[in-house]
Amino acid sequence: MPTASNHNQSEQDDRVLIRQCLEGHTQSFRSLYQRHQQRVRSILYQLCDGPSLDDLVQEVFLRAWKGLPKFRQTAKFSTWLYRIAWNVASDQRQSLAKGRTQLQVLTNHASPHQEAPDVMNLHYQDLVRRGLTSLGLDHRTVLVLHDLEEIPQREISEILDIPLGTVKSRLFHARAAMRQFLEREGVQL
Repeated sequence: MPTASNHNQSEQDDRVLIRQCLEGHTQSFRSLYQRHQQRVRSILYQLCDGPSLDDLVQEVFLRAWKGLPKFRQTAKFSTWLYRIAWNVASDQRQSLAKGRTQLQVLTNHASPHQEAPDVMNLHYQDLVRRGLTSLGLDHRTVLVLHDLEEIPQREISEILDIPLGTVKSRLFHARAAMRQFLEREGVQL
């Protein structure tokens, strides 16, 4: 788990890279991409049920690139970026709901670093995925950001632009709904 000093250093490094981006150094944006793309990908994977994960990740970073001149240097870059990811996920869900794209399930549940996937691990990943899908977007988003991505509640409040109390309430209800789903599926907690 990252320490506070590592976290602060990461924020400072982001600020340096952003300043360089604004000065025209495109390689600096590539560094920002490499630093944050796995977390953005993970958030989008948990929030979107579409086959176009790579396209969604690219959309997040394209919006970030275009919006970088408007980025408030006093804000935390990761919070701003995760807000963009949430917006892209929301747009994708609206698009799917309107029938503009076809809904498909991602078939690769295993981590790319695993050589031989553990069948039980895949089973539990599938259960969690189905449980998340059963939640509404508001509850699903808070659960993914907090419990799976380990983003602090206060930062989630900033990302989603909702009060901290609302984050806590949604997290409580999402966990309860997920617990009920898992119990219905025969998982003993």
